[in-house]
Amino acid sequence: MTATGRRERRAYIGSFTRAGGPGITVAHVDGETGALTPVHSTAVAADPSFLALSDDGNVLYAVGETEGGTATAFSLADPDRPEPLGPAVPVEGDAPTHLALAGAWLFTANYRSGSVSALPVAGDGSLGAPKAVLRHQGSGPVAARQAGPHAHAVAPDPTGRWLLAVDLGTDSVHLSALDPATGEPVPHGETRLRPGSGPRTLVFHPNGDRTYVLNELDATVTVCRWDAGSGALEPLETTSVVTAGAPDPTYPSTPVLSADGRFLWAANRGDDTLATLTLDPSGDGPRLISTVSCGGHWPRHLAAHPDGGLLYAANERSGDITWFAVDPGTGIPERAGSVAAPAASCVVFR
Repeated sequence: MTATGRRERRAYIGSFTRAGGPGITVAHVDGETGALTPVHSTAVAADPSFLALSDDGNVLYAVGETEGGTATAFSLADPDRPEPLGPAVPVEGDAPTHLALAGAWLFTANYRSGSVSALPVAGDGSLGAPKAVLRHQGSGPVAARQAGPHAHAVAPDPTGRWLLAVDLGTDSVHLSALDPATGEPVPHGETRLRPGSGPRTLVFHPNGDRTYVLNELDATVTVCRWDAGSGALEPLETTSVVTAGAPDPTYPSTPVLSADGRFLWAANRGDDTLATLTLDPSGDGPRLISTVSCGGHWPRHLAAHPDGGLLYAANERSGDITWFAVDPGTGIPERAGSVAAPAASCVVFR
């Protein structure tokens, strides 16, 4: 640990190879400042737009956001040089945009085909072919974006008993129980959100009884009560993540919650801002208090440093990762630095 309380870490940056990105880039994270220094890139996987790490940090997983999408596992035996654990595995869905681990399974959200795939994870971290593909049904009122289902994100709940799949096309969150014996998903229900809101992704409160669904089409966040006993998700209140007069649309991309549950941040691509919202002690009452520049153009992803105090925006169209020091009292981020990262789409930390 350094004097700041931060560890020396690695960052892994995903990018769109079809837009000139280098694939997956490895960067050293300075323990004092949080600055990123790229040290290696690999283009083994096409369009690795979203990444996730195994719980022990020894394996990196990437979607291939292509027609006929894929998922690839990488060994991090050498953390500076990810090595594929076998070939890319077809997920039996088109354009996967997100993935998450739950037990011995990897789940992908397949945007274009509106489905969720469940891939078994072997003991060495490698991936098998999908054992289940859950296909969503439905549509929404925004004809250009909601003619059919578009699964955009998947997340296990904090207990590991449930899987939540956010669907932009159906204005809903699809719920599945994870079989206690096999870990496979079993459809359980669907929670409807406001028509035309276009939910994109979600994050859980540290207490585990609230989720925050970020809505791409109407630039809002919806607070939901989560009951892990029954697997019930109940919408409570919805708040804007953009200021009055902001350009429309703003296409929010990623919500991030502070470790103490006091602040919620959201990246807005249309006006290139990071929004800061405060929450009350229960996790309710979100209130927008500030928006600041993202430091670039089109912040597709936002991530917090695991040791706190910093936020990182992956600015896809300006081709950089910009980091921000967070004021501990107000939660408002202030730009601290940036590094070139062509077609950046995601950043995760080990």
